[in-house]
Amino acid sequence: MNASQEKAWETLADRFIVDVPARELSTSVHPDAHVDWAAEFGREAPLFVEIGSGRGEALVALAALHPEANVVAFEVFQPAVASTLSRINRHGVTNVRVVLANGVEGLEHLFAPGSVVELWTFFPDPWHKPRHHKRRLVSPEFAALVAARLTPDGTWRLATDWQDYAEAMREVLDPAPGLVNAHGGWAPRFAERPLTKYEQRGLDAGREVRDLTYRRADAPSPDQPDADADVPTVPDLLHRTPRPGASGEVPL
Repeated sequence: MNASQEKAWETLADRFIVDVPARELSTSVHPDAHVDWAAEFGREAPLFVEIGSGRGEALVALAALHPEANVVAFEVFQPAVASTLSRINRHGVTNVRVVLANGVEGLEHLFAPGSVVELWTFFPDPWHKPRHHKRRLVSPEFAALVAARLTPDGTWRLATDWQDYAEAMREVLDPAPGLVNAHGGWAPRFAERPLTKYEQRGLDAGREVRDLTYRRADAPSPDQPDADADVPTVPDLLHRTPRPGASGEVPL
């Protein structure tokens, strides 16, 4: 981390970072881990979750638009989390907590079935090489987990600037039990999502951004996949990270 990130971590982590027990990997989440979110936030409120929050551009903007929600973000890259803490502090947002851990494991172990009102996965790593496609975040197993964790009227919002990944998402999610494509196809751009540097980079390269929105179809049925079934093994870097500068540091 650079000096600014170190300072943000030292001064703000105690307030906004939620520590959870890990397994072997430092960014894993132990199956026995538990978080009382109402106690962490000091209130009962709807739970919004972002997996792969990066440097917090979308996270902080959306949290500011939804002061009625308790917003939990998962990110595995510590410098990016430190930059997020700085952004939270600059914007005076208080309804955010960040977990430095794998978001798939966090969603499985730290949230009760039917408890998440909104889930955001914006611009997850596309893992371009065919042999790496199995590492992609969106999979049938993850879709089953999301369907189990969403409230009956819950929403999952996704975005990507890689057409092949967008099409792969629909191939998995359109027929997924417990989920329904809210628009029957591509969704309009989520108006509340700010234009981040990641998204602008894709647009500058001539790529089209695809949005998708899925809703929980109904309450889980007995033949729906078990909410506690094994989730896919995914790499720690669920979100593309900013490239370091010449000094090797990642800027705020």
